Amino acid sequence: MKRCKWGQDEGMIAYHDEEWGAPVHDDRTLFEFLVLEGAQAGLSWQTILRKRPRYRRVFSNLNPRLVSRYDGAKVARLLDDPGIVRNRLKVESTVSNARAFLAVQKEFGSFDAYLWEFVGGNPIHHRWRRMTQIPATTPESEALSRDLKRRGFRFVGPTICYAFMQAIGMVNDHMIDCFRYAEIKDGGPS
Repeated sequence: MKRCKWGQDEGMIAYHDEEWGAPVHDDRTLFEFLVLEGAQAGLSWQTILRKRPRYRRVFSNLNPRLVSRYDGAKVARLLDDPGIVRNRLKVESTVSNARAFLAVQKEFGSFDAYLWEFVGGNPIHHRWRRMTQIPATTPESEALSRDLKRRGFRFVGPTICYAFMQAIGMVNDHMIDCFRYAEIKDGGPS
């Protein structure tokens, strides 16, 4: 079975084969990926995937309503937890992003409805043959980044937004010879 080159590493196979690039429309999962992509800034995605279960545990299963209520004492406890990325700005942004996330849900009915408008409601299917063809940002990720920042989100630069869009299937950036490219394009297993 042919996979994207990055998805052949033992620690990444399940993520590549089952999650990355599959369209996500569940608000809790969207919040989870937003948090994890922000935490990943400057680190490897593999590091974040290893920490993902701990993020779920200590951040109330990444429920934005619960995370939005965290206070300074809770943030201080989180900064002592070696199972997550202990960067004060990243931890604090998780809490403030939860509040901004809830505001978007209130305005649009769901974060999903807001988010998917940046790609016209449907995934963009690129036709990459080499990893070097994949851009770090696109006009869509730049627009999303600008709007999220305007709404008070942090750790949402255009590169982070593009990685987020890839992860949640707003764009299909699997290589065209990867088995997941066709599955996702044809709406198959996700």
